[in-house]
Amino acid sequence: MAKKVLIIDDDPEFVEATTSLLESQKYLVDSAPNGKVGLAKAKQQEPDIILLDVMMVKETEGFDVAREINKDSRLKDIPVIMITGVRKEMNLPYGFEPDDVWLPVKGVLEKPVKPAVLLKAVAENIGG
Repeated sequence: MAKKVLIIDDDPEFVEATTSLLESQKYLVDSAPNGKVGLAKAKQQEPDIILLDVMMVKETEGFDVAREINKDSRLKDIPVIMITGVRKEMNLPYGFEPDDVWLPVKGVLEKPVKPAVLLKAVAENIGG
């Protein structure tokens, strides 16, 4: 059975390109334009992995969503990969490292992310 990927990102071009890439590898893909819709879809669909943007309605929305997922007993075991351009956008001199409390995700990828890097991160977390 195909693995399900949920993309939570407000950039329609990124979502379209990422969806095409993942579908070419036989993943089932759905998307949500913001954290609120994304959380609802995650609870409804229980995807195998979530690809999560940071800056959507709020600049820190992805961080908040990652913590909400981690607090939900039904969702906390779903791997989350954060894909963000926040470091470049806000000219931050540092990146983000996953941890159990503040950033409970499996990994952080910087936009623009190379297709091979994205596919590898997905496969490593849910298998292909």
